[in-house]
Amino acid sequence: MSRSHMRAAVFLLATMLAAYLAVSYFLVPELWVFRDSRRRVPLNPMVTSTEQGIPGDPINVGLVGSKEQIIRAFAAAGWDAADKVTLRSSVDIGLSVVLDRPDLDAPVSPLFYEGRKQDLAFEKPVGHSADQRNHVRFWQTTKPVEGSGPLWLGSASFDRGVGLSHDTGQITHHIGPDLDAERNLVIDDLDKAGQVASTYEIPGVGATTSGRNGGGDPYFTDGKTLVGVLKPAGEGGGAEAAK
Repeated sequence: MSRSHMRAAVFLLATMLAAYLAVSYFLVPELWVFRDSRRRVPLNPMVTSTEQGIPGDPINVGLVGSKEQIIRAFAAAGWDAADKVTLRSSVDIGLSVVLDRPDLDAPVSPLFYEGRKQDLAFEKPVGHSADQRNHVRFWQTTKPVEGSGPLWLGSASFDRGVGLSHDTGQITHHIGPDLDAERNLVIDDLDKAGQVASTYEIPGVGATTSGRNGGGDPYFTDGKTLVGVLKPAGEGGGAEAAK
């Protein structure tokens, strides 16, 4: 291939990439919101939203305890804190998927609840790469609780693979449909690590068999939010008890 042909090919690829980014990350999200303006703000207070105001994953899990307790609890349960989304972390997760290599602190995309993105996020890889993983986001709230400490409401789901958003065409993880299984896994893992004193349920999004998140992925749920009350520091099992 001649140098002029190579330059033309590079220019064409760059143009196509720029067009894809413009359409998927700017134009289509705005058209999506314009098409269905009623969903610009989630109608249910127990649903998160994307940055564009598209309803995201529902709130299905909660924890009662301090930020330090939550971080210790997930460490004891073998979960990793997720990175913030940056160019570097985005490149790392891409290489993890393509090369099938671990990325234990791969980033999770931001979701918003009560007007702000998640305060904490944790993940537990499945397999060798970040293609599949269990993950959960948490937001600290001022809602009344059973137990000592603030209530953190969270959204837990299973990333079944990387692909394109059904709504915008953006690169994203697609979630598995069974949100209740992921909710239960989060609390069960913390409980097995000796971090949970008790659990109780609060109303969530409500039962649904045909929900859709911000990436267009279908989900079903019994609509309940399972809340775990964490044990005070020094009373947990697992890693803390071994010290």
